[in-house]
Amino acid sequence: MGTLNTLRSGVAGLVALAALGSAGSAAAEDVTLQYWVYSDFAQGDALALQQEFIKEFTAKHPGVTIEIVGKGDDDLTAGQVAGAASGQLPDVFMNAQSVGAQLVDVGALDNLYSKWMAMPETFRAQFDADALKGCMPKPDELYCLPYTGFGSLLFRNLTVLEKAGIDAKTPPATWDAWFAQMKKVKEAGMYAIPDDTLVFNSVAEIYATSGGNDSWGFDWANRKTRIDPAIMTKVLQKFVDMKGLNSSTSRNDQATKDLFISNQLAFHNIGPWVNPTYEEAAKASGLKYDFVLIPGDTAGKTGGIRSYEMIGVAPGKHADLAFEFATYITEKNQMARWAKLLSRYNANAAAMADPEVSALPLIKVSVEAAHGAMDVAAPYFIGSVPSCYNSTVTDVAAATADGEYTPEAGAKEMIAQLNDCLAK
Repeated sequence: MGTLNTLRSGVAGLVALAALGSAGSAAAEDVTLQYWVYSDFAQGDALALQQEFIKEFTAKHPGVTIEIVGKGDDDLTAGQVAGAASGQLPDVFMNAQSVGAQLVDVGALDNLYSKWMAMPETFRAQFDADALKGCMPKPDELYCLPYTGFGSLLFRNLTVLEKAGIDAKTPPATWDAWFAQMKKVKEAGMYAIPDDTLVFNSVAEIYATSGGNDSWGFDWANRKTRIDPAIMTKVLQKFVDMKGLNSSTSRNDQATKDLFISNQLAFHNIGPWVNPTYEEAAKASGLKYDFVLIPGDTAGKTGGIRSYEMIGVAPGKHADLAFEFATYITEKNQMARWAKLLSRYNANAAAMADPEVSALPLIKVSVEAAHGAMDVAAPYFIGSVPSCYNSTVTDVAAATADGEYTPEAGAKEMIAQLNDCLAK
C-alpha cells in the first residue's frame, strides 16, 4: 500500500507540475478569472482583505486579473446553475456544501481530486476533517475545498434583558430557562425572538434544541426524510409557544437587526456574520450585547446548526489556475488573517488553532457552537435537494404555529410531504 501511495503521489505530482506549467502559460496570455463570493465577502473590511489576497496572488502571476463579484445566496446558486447551462461559469466561486450535489449535477464543479492529492501533505492536513469529508462523496472525488463556515449563535441584547428584569450574567442553560426569559421580555413590552418559522435554517436551529444529526437530513438510499416525528412534534409545539412572543420578522430581515439595535428585540439566533453590524452599533449608539450558545432541552446540549462554505472550481481551460488561487486563499496564513480581521470561524483547522485566533471571543464561541451544532442539510454531495423540501418544512412549521395543525398532526403532515417531495 505504501508503494502504491508513493507511486500515486508521484504521478499526481507530475500532474500538478504540468498543471502549474499550464497555469503559467495561461498567465502569459493575460487571463481574467471571475471569482464569485457571498455578498458579505464583497463589502467593507472583508472585501478589502479579499482584494489584498488577490493582489498578492496576481503579483506572482503576471498577466492574471481576478474580478471579485458579490452575490446574495439565491443569486449565487442561480448564477452558477445558469452559467453551467450557458457555458458562462465563474472560474472559481463560493457556495454552501448543501447545494454541492446540485452544482455537480449541472456540471458546475470540477473534480479536484488529482490536483488535491498533488498538494503537499502539510497543506492537505490543515483542513477540518468533517468539512473536507463533506466535499468528497466518493474516495476519489473531491468537488470543493473547505473555506469558511459557521455555528449559529444566540445574540443577546443586554439592555432588553435588563429592562425585563433578567439577570444576564448567566446565559440560559436549557430551553425551558430560555423560554421563560422570552416570556418575561414580552411581558415587559418588547419582542423576544424573530419568527423562526420563516427560514429553513432557523427551523433547523430550533429542531436542534431537541434533536441532532441522527434524526435530521436525508436518507438518500430510500429517498426519505430522516426527521423523527416525535422530535418534530416537540419542535412544532415550541413554535406554537413562541407565536405571541416573536417579532414577525425573519432572522435574515434588516428589520430584525434594526429591532435588535434599537433595543426592541432580546434574542437574535443567527450566524456570526451579523456581529460587524452589532459591533458598529455598539460604537455608534451604545448597543449592549453579547453572544452565547443556543441552549437545548437539557443542560449541556446545544441547539443551532453548522455549515461550511466551500470554494469550487469550474471545469475548463482556467481550472488549474483557478485551483491554484483557491489553494492560496484557503491556506492557513490567509485563513488566520481572515479570522483575526473579522473574528469569523473557518474550515482551516490549523488557522483556528493559531493562539491569536483561538483567543478571540467570537471565534472561541463559534468553535464551540460548531462542535455542538447539527449539520444543516447533511449528507452533502449525495443528491440534489428538491426545492419543495425546504419550503415544505417552513410552510408546515408556520401553519402549525398559526393553529392550522396540532403539533402532532403538523409533524405527521410535514414528514409525509417531505417523503413525497424526495420521491419525485
